[in-house]
Amino acid sequence: MSKKKVINFDLSKIAEGGVQVKLNRALKQVADNILDLNTDPTKKRKVQINITLVPNEKRNASDVTVEVKTTLAPEIGVPTTMLLGRDANGEVNVNELKSGIKGQTYIDPDDGKVKTDTGEPVEEVEKEEKHKIIDLQKKEN
Repeated sequence: MSKKKVINFDLSKIAEGGVQVKLNRALKQVADNILDLNTDPTKKRKVQINITLVPNEKRNASDVTVEVKTTLAPEIGVPTTMLLGRDANGEVNVNELKSGIKGQTYIDPDDGKVKTDTGEPVEEVEKEEKHKIIDLQKKEN
């Protein structure tokens, strides 16, 4: 004589396997997030299954909704340093510090050119400066 199950609600079979499909999708998202090198490998990830039951007035049946949610690790921030200042006209200038130290030139590993601390080729900066004429006789207000 076989015993009949008191609770016959197998998550892998209900809703024609729809819950299992949702769970598999969530587990894939978590695995992708774990394997993403832009996330912290030690952060916890979560897969949460919520089962909501809404019984009818007679209490002999219940509508059931199953939700599967994931909590993933956020991407790691990318640090940098920004140089802030004003030019001779009072306009704000904002540039990323590329050399590591303000005012220091560096050799760009991508193209081998010497560049300023903000990544401008020194050769181009020097050309621009050669074309500027400074009038020492001109009086400023």
